Amino acid sequence: MKLDKIKRIYFVGIGGIGMSALARYFKSRGCEVCGYDKTRTTLTQSLEEEGILISYVDEVFTLPVEFLTSDEYTLVVYTPAIPKHSALLHYFQEQAFVMKKRSEVLGIISEGQFCIAVAGTHGKTTTSSIIAHVLTATGYGCTAFLGGIASNYHSNFILGANNVVVVEADEYDRSFLTLHPDLSVITSMDADHLDIYGDASKLEESFRLFAGQLKPEGTLFVKAGLPLADGISYSAGMASSIKGENIRVINSRFVFDYVDGDFRIDDVQLMLPGTHNVENAVAAMAVALKLGIDADKIKGAIASFKGVKRRFEYLVNTNEHIYIDDYAHHPEELKACFHAVRQLYPNKKMTVIFQPHLFSRTRDFAAGFAEVLSTVDDLILLEIYPARELPIEGVDAAFLLDKITLDSKEICAKDLVLERIKIKNPELLITVGAGDIDTLIQPLKTNFTNV
Repeated sequence: MKLDKIKRIYFVGIGGIGMSALARYFKSRGCEVCGYDKTRTTLTQSLEEEGILISYVDEVFTLPVEFLTSDEYTLVVYTPAIPKHSALLHYFQEQAFVMKKRSEVLGIISEGQFCIAVAGTHGKTTTSSIIAHVLTATGYGCTAFLGGIASNYHSNFILGANNVVVVEADEYDRSFLTLHPDLSVITSMDADHLDIYGDASKLEESFRLFAGQLKPEGTLFVKAGLPLADGISYSAGMASSIKGENIRVINSRFVFDYVDGDFRIDDVQLMLPGTHNVENAVAAMAVALKLGIDADKIKGAIASFKGVKRRFEYLVNTNEHIYIDDYAHHPEELKACFHAVRQLYPNKKMTVIFQPHLFSRTRDFAAGFAEVLSTVDDLILLEIYPARELPIEGVDAAFLLDKITLDSKEICAKDLVLERIKIKNPELLITVGAGDIDTLIQPLKTNFTNV
């Protein structure tokens, strides 16, 4: 389906972070945009305020009349997270609507445009958001579809006036193989989504295929150490073609020097903490320099990037309490988050609330989760957030807690967490996870600000 043909578009699962960005894009093009999601959230409320009609009932009677009959101008976009028994999905299939997954629609949008795609099992949301911000803040411009809410723009979508598009290339169910980028970044290839891939080797093969999707004159940037033969390597402090070095913390900000052979940009300031975010910034700077953007402008844009919601986001930062929230839901992500916290606050007791995401991920990476969670000072563990999965016998919070060697550890029901935190009154609190742990953020923040 050609982009210019689309006049009406219905999103099944419109509240997803990637789906909502697409909804905003098509709304900006003047299309009629509607959708369904299971629950009303802050994000869906924002979409409704922007004029998008959303239903929270998975029934055909909720459809606007113009979406009852298929035609060549109407597209249905769905997410794999929607159950196969969905009444709406079943109806659209029966009525022979043109139906595409989110990744396929990104392929349609980026076709014929200059596409910058960022892939990786972690780091892609922050890296793509930094790239989009640098291009926007320097005046170069881009349209961007992001996997998180960029704090500078309060949105997961940026509309530009040129033909440059920045997208997250999602490895889940091999979605990124619909893209043919001009510039690609691969941030990480740690084993994940083994419920889809089966084993790490198949995931790695998928990333190799994505690397091969690059246009003939394109450029690939690859984090140093990944098992890929091609691409320009980058890192923070490792041996690589491009690197961030002389990394230090000054006034709670990370500062580093960007080095590419004899070319340098010294004293780059970054609001985001952690060596892993220096690495993400280095990749974004390499992309911007490849596009010919002035080095001083890039340096200024990096310094003004405020981050992404739920990516090491400060909710409270006072002399009495520090509260940080992060989306980390894989052992490597937790490790990076906790390391950044220790770098900034080496003498503070770290209390962590963690909600595991998916039974299969908890089972497959139990040893890794146990190892990294054992490094905190005080742990509150929530039950596993099932997302799209049915329970797996023997895999629950107790299964994970037993493997954690920490003395100060406990399982707590989500609705009792606030009371536990009031009793503990921690000086440094971190909430981590990708499920519905975000519903605790405001109550916890309010607790600290009212103390």
